Amino acid sequence: MSSLPTHARVVIIGGGIIGCSTAYHLGKLGWSDVVVLEKHKLTSGSTFHAAGLVGQLRSSANITQLLKYSVELYDTLEAETGLGTGWKMNGGLRLACNSQRMIEIERQATTAQSFGLEMNVLSAQQAQDLWPLMDISDVVGAAFLPSDGQANPSDITMALAKGARNCGIQIVEDCTVTGIVKKDGRACGVTTSLGDIECEVVVNCGGQWAGEIGRMAGVTVPLISVEHQFMITELIEGITSDLPTLRDPDRLIYFKEDVGGLVMGGYEPNPIGWAKDGIPEGFNFTLLESNWDHFEQLMLQALERVPALETAGVKTLTNGPESFTPDGNFILGEAPELDNFFVGAGFNAFGIASGGGAGKALAEWIVGGEPSLDLWPVDIRRFGNHHRDQDWVRTRTLELYGKHYTMSWPFEEHESARPTRTSALYERLVADGACFGEKMGWERPNWFAPPGVEPKDVYSFGRQNWFEHVGQEHKAARERVVLYDQSSFAKFMVSGPGAQEALSWICANDIAKPPGALIYTQMLNVRGGIECDLTVVRLAEDQFYLVTGTGYRTHDFQWIRRNIPDGCDVTLDDVTDSMCTLSLMGPRARDVLSRVTKTDVSNASFPFGSYQQIVIAEATVKALRITYVGELGWEFHFPIEHALTVYQALMSAGQDCGITNAGYRSIESLRLEKGYRAWSSDIGPDYSPFESGLGWAVKLKSNIPFLGREAAVALKDNPRTKLLACFTVDDPDVVLLGRETIYRNGERVGWLSSGGYGYTIAKGIGYGYVRNGDGVTRDYLAAGNYELDVATRRVPCTIHFQALVDPAMERIKA
Repeated sequence: MSSLPTHARVVIIGGGIIGCSTAYHLGKLGWSDVVVLEKHKLTSGSTFHAAGLVGQLRSSANITQLLKYSVELYDTLEAETGLGTGWKMNGGLRLACNSQRMIEIERQATTAQSFGLEMNVLSAQQAQDLWPLMDISDVVGAAFLPSDGQANPSDITMALAKGARNCGIQIVEDCTVTGIVKKDGRACGVTTSLGDIECEVVVNCGGQWAGEIGRMAGVTVPLISVEHQFMITELIEGITSDLPTLRDPDRLIYFKEDVGGLVMGGYEPNPIGWAKDGIPEGFNFTLLESNWDHFEQLMLQALERVPALETAGVKTLTNGPESFTPDGNFILGEAPELDNFFVGAGFNAFGIASGGGAGKALAEWIVGGEPSLDLWPVDIRRFGNHHRDQDWVRTRTLELYGKHYTMSWPFEEHESARPTRTSALYERLVADGACFGEKMGWERPNWFAPPGVEPKDVYSFGRQNWFEHVGQEHKAARERVVLYDQSSFAKFMVSGPGAQEALSWICANDIAKPPGALIYTQMLNVRGGIECDLTVVRLAEDQFYLVTGTGYRTHDFQWIRRNIPDGCDVTLDDVTDSMCTLSLMGPRARDVLSRVTKTDVSNASFPFGSYQQIVIAEATVKALRITYVGELGWEFHFPIEHALTVYQALMSAGQDCGITNAGYRSIESLRLEKGYRAWSSDIGPDYSPFESGLGWAVKLKSNIPFLGREAAVALKDNPRTKLLACFTVDDPDVVLLGRETIYRNGERVGWLSSGGYGYTIAKGIGYGYVRNGDGVTRDYLAAGNYELDVATRRVPCTIHFQALVDPAMERIKA
């Protein structure tokens, strides 16, 4: 056993699979001055009782790639370290027992195809051929992933630990971390039961204890412990060692082979949270008392699926608490509250599947200073202030646990812990028939129900109940005028003598414009990828106002904060909560606005891409002439105490213009017709402005240095291997959701990053990157014939090279 050092480059807290994987990969990257601290013994938290199923497919291409890497690593780890891992690639089956689940599986098969995973859609009989002991009387179909498998969690962890030690990394057991040392906003050490360690980086891989460790550092790690049970049987005749893992989501259960018997567990709809008041001292290699009464609901489902269980002996019913998060994704990355403090935790019972890839990604982030690829679905910066509320986290997390195997409906909204954040207009919009969605804790109107219609989503894989109502809002925006409540927009103020210098460095576009200018810009990483996509308004020589998406509030604020050059005299403030935002959009927008303000709002006096301070209903308003729907319009930003009076003034003035409320789903359909990009789908850290058609917003013609400039120059000058393109589908019954596979001349070349419907053109619309290692040009795109794979069916589509509505932007600039 290693003695405790007094200094290390990196201290990793937690000796489970994630901590050991992170250490292993740091060692592979050449960082050997690393110490892993485990309060008891390796795997003694929750790794030792994990079920060990390894599935790979997720809704994100990059997270799927991480899990694919886990499989590749586990395939070679035993040969590298000499330690067995229990890994076997026996494949994974997923059943469908109704028509809607079958559509879900077919869409998953298309997603797998898009991401380069083999996934075969099977008949019920073909599934039974692979898993003979199951009853298939209710099975409609199935899917099989040949490269999925299972592993022994403790053995894999021990192999990773040995690999880390082989790289010179120290592992110290029976060492409890009691505090995090901070200085100047950075983590710089830990205090432990065996002494103190100074370090440059602290990594919290504490599993169920990660929240507690985070609190020592002033960092929010939103997760809770939930009881998770699985049963292990005695030998069952007919069970072979190559039996695939089996997931039966309609019955909420899963199976895997275990030395001639079965492991059977599941995700009940009424989960039991654990350790609300903290995890007991000494909870190491410890299980909870078996709860047969609670497990019975799953057992009854399992008996129907596998009748042989009726006579099988039972070895144990394992009840081991595991950590789960409020959105079902794990947590990775540098904490926004504290520099050099990283987190890898909250793996929602797929920590073994994620372990190899998550450890690799976290190690690369530590070494590189930023992620090596887009990890937004698991990025710790996706969380907001409301995630500090442990009661909110507990309530939402238990809902998500209960949905682990339920249908993943398109556009599904979660119901628990709502409302949390509401705009000042919430009650008024409720009265007007708003059907709300939730993002970053904010209630936002998705659509408005007309009189006599219940404002409630009814989910399906076809056109949902709101489709026609959103179409009316879309039509109103194109032909008349609509009003959006977008108060949830994240809003920052950058001020001080160094404001221009700071933003000139961080922004890819030229923000050194006179006061009154409005600039659309990206912020790039060192690879030239798009980290932020936002609007910058110059209010004064030393003051800028920034507006970005609701969900990116934490991410964008921290990106800006961490990249302000040293020595810049600048202040960055988050003013989101103090400002209301209303967007007036449509060809009659100027008619309405001119009736409520004395300011000249003609195109000559108030052109597109500019800002003015105006007065509406006695409120001082920041008016931004900008649009995300492709029509004439303004965003109004003003103190929330004026929300209702400004709203009423605009609605009253627009009555004879046909003004109406509209929600976020119409924004989506409108922006698709105009080809406006959405961050985290069409653009992001893995995509450059030149690949996504935004090169015009990069200031390469100037000599102004900016973050990512060197990479941007290289990306601009070198041939592209992918380009974003627009596709339409004529068949009105085809529903595009994103992730559908793009085929060019019969060859797979990419997938849709966005999908939806354009009501003006009455067609399905999708955007996606066409990829080709030998280069992609406009001519290459134009020369192809294209199809989309939608739920395993090929559909003809047409490629487009300009906006589908108003390509000359005449309406926007009118």
